[in-house]
Amino acid sequence: MSGPRYVPYAVRQLNRANTRTATISPYAARRQQHFVRSVATVTAIGALATGWQWYNGRGGILREAHAEEPPPDPEMKFEKPRKKGLSKDANRDLISSQHLQVRRSWENPGVYAWGSNSGRVVAPDSSEANIRTPRRIPFFDGLLLRDLKMDRTFGAAINEKGDLLQWGTGYSKDSNSPEVTLRGKNLTALTISKDRILALNSNGDVYSLPVSKEDQEKGVKPSESSWIPFWSSSSPISYRRLSPKDLPWGERVTSVSAGLEHALLLTSKGRLFSAAAASADFPTKGQLGVPGLTWTTRPEGAYDQCHEITTLRGFEISKIAAGDYHSLAADKDGRVFGFGDNSLGQLGVDYSPESSFVDAPSLLPIQKLYAGTSQAPKVTDVAAGGANSYFTIEATKIAAPGQADDASAQRGLGRVTADTWSCGQGIWGTLGNGRWTHVQATPTKIPALSGLFEYDEAAGRVVPIRLSRLSVGTNHVAAVMKNVTHTGASSASSENDTNWGADIVFFGNNEFYQLGTGRRNNLANPTYIQPLDQVAERKLRGKEEHRFQITPRKTVDVGGRRVSIEQRVECGRGVTAVYSGL
Repeated sequence: MSGPRYVPYAVRQLNRANTRTATISPYAARRQQHFVRSVATVTAIGALATGWQWYNGRGGILREAHAEEPPPDPEMKFEKPRKKGLSKDANRDLISSQHLQVRRSWENPGVYAWGSNSGRVVAPDSSEANIRTPRRIPFFDGLLLRDLKMDRTFGAAINEKGDLLQWGTGYSKDSNSPEVTLRGKNLTALTISKDRILALNSNGDVYSLPVSKEDQEKGVKPSESSWIPFWSSSSPISYRRLSPKDLPWGERVTSVSAGLEHALLLTSKGRLFSAAAASADFPTKGQLGVPGLTWTTRPEGAYDQCHEITTLRGFEISKIAAGDYHSLAADKDGRVFGFGDNSLGQLGVDYSPESSFVDAPSLLPIQKLYAGTSQAPKVTDVAAGGANSYFTIEATKIAAPGQADDASAQRGLGRVTADTWSCGQGIWGTLGNGRWTHVQATPTKIPALSGLFEYDEAAGRVVPIRLSRLSVGTNHVAAVMKNVTHTGASSASSENDTNWGADIVFFGNNEFYQLGTGRRNNLANPTYIQPLDQVAERKLRGKEEHRFQITPRKTVDVGGRRVSIEQRVECGRGVTAVYSGL
């Protein structure tokens, strides 16, 4: 097997070709009749000429006939012989672009970025306004990261040591390379708001610090304990701690997600908290999930204190996502709740002219999406960005009422179909359904990411192709498929045994070339892009076209040590990045 069998686009094109029909106009019909008469006349003249020649031949006036020589057989072209003495990996690189991509991602870890460079984020050492195709950021060559987030004016990343790196004009107008800002906190994950960075560490502590270097230097610097007993000192930079009150022993924050002005904090016990996350603006669109909470009604204390969303008590929340001004939360039983701004239908419920937002968690009617299908849906993940929401759903076939004894209805029971749905603003193509809908309140299925199956040779059966992850920027999206991958090619396996990664597609707004296609047109259908390292590709295959596949997690040798790494994609505001993640 040389690669995945996931080809939804070719299949759709074939289906379109098979379903086309043609109609004939009256004018075309008259021309067709005239053509038939002409053919009949020419045929009659030809028959008379043939009879005349036959008659002359019988009379002894035979004419010499010269038959044309048949055209020579076309020359068969064979594949050029491979160079002798090639190593197994060199041979694999020649026969598989996917193998080359996987190998180079292990041997040359780093960050590729593209899109708007107005804030010198995707190319800190360049003055170009936009970076049209993936380009490496030299600073990160050979480095592994725990997390990375980008905005048009600033970037933030966590290095292998757990320290925070920042760059871009939003951080400092003089910035031309990432700098370490928050040290020694063992950070594990990041999220960003309009003007602050929220970083989670391994103990569940959440640090909120301003993006601006000037604000970090001039702001209030908290006291920090030292390794020396009874000794403390001020932090080198200004930051705040976001801490949910009265967490019992053993409960800690495990996940964070932020919009422009708010943040969601999920604990290990499935409880959900929210907090203000911007320095200048307090959330006003209900995205905190606390009815009636405003700047004037907030309780005493810090403006960015954490508030438990008590409406969700009793639901063990497992997934969270924040758009610009709205929030999503899914529980372990597959239910999903939304709250915040709904002016473009991003909560998956009809817009109400009486109020453009919902300030208390509202249960989305996911069951209605599968009414009459004999399928039981369960939400497995949520994603959000800008004014859009996305839900991945596993729909299991069940027996319809009254068909328990119907043999035909019993076929396929228990079969799982993996679907992806979207709602909200679609004017940029971010719904992914091929349409440019301004407002989409009822979730719509993304055909290219739904109902897909492939044969898994290891399992010996057909399996659904699930979605591994969605990364959502303000108005563009990257989708990583969870198709069958292979990273087991080794010196012990055949020279034709190649590695391949996971399919990744992009769609939505492309104003700043953030989709990575090299063109500026928006895309309402998910599409592939070319490999990240096109120079390496062309050295082996010239201009032969291949698609980018992202490398799944694998333990490999990096710099003489064994490390478990994978490639990850991040979409921000008009920017996109792929990095080597721990």
